[in-house]
Amino acid sequence: MRVGALALALLCAASPALAGNQVEEKLAESVRAQLRGAIADRGVPVILFESGPENAHKWLYEMSKRLQRRMPDRKARTEFLKTVHYEARRNGLDPQMVLGLIQVESGFRKYAVSSAGARGYMQVMPFWVRLIGEPHHNLFALRTNLRYGCAILRHYLTAENGDYFRALGRYNGSLGQPEYPGAVNAAWQGPWKYEGATS
Repeated sequence: MRVGALALALLCAASPALAGNQVEEKLAESVRAQLRGAIADRGVPVILFESGPENAHKWLYEMSKRLQRRMPDRKARTEFLKTVHYEARRNGLDPQMVLGLIQVESGFRKYAVSSAGARGYMQVMPFWVRLIGEPHHNLFALRTNLRYGCAILRHYLTAENGDYFRALGRYNGSLGQPEYPGAVNAAWQGPWKYEGATS
């Protein structure tokens, strides 16, 4: 897909974070409670593949190779990938799609801040802390950022009946516009595509 590859190349070259303006919506108390539960602190992320530990090691090794240029520190890279996998699977998301989203949103920069004020790897808007979190939650902290981002994306997917195009548009604050969902899909099916087992 030539257009997708071009969009991906342009996004990789851009340095500012590309988060849009997620819209703060009034949430039903049941939805808020569900989201609070989704971001509640959990144990240290561990990659558990139903298909066996050898597949978990293969995935981690392959993803680590692909991410090495952007995250040279092996320990930080391993912790990042384990957390991405854990939070994605916990929310019923494809870890490869989450990696594609992070590439588009922040270029894998932990301290990225968009012009709209979104923060961290998954460019989470600060209003989410007020809506579903605790005042001490730091959106630049690895686990907190990925936990929020994956829970929010799952919320949008549920609200949009599994429609990734619309859910990604809502995540980015660009609902109905094809550029952002197209860029995430290009990254998901391009550099982060993985043919082996991911669970």
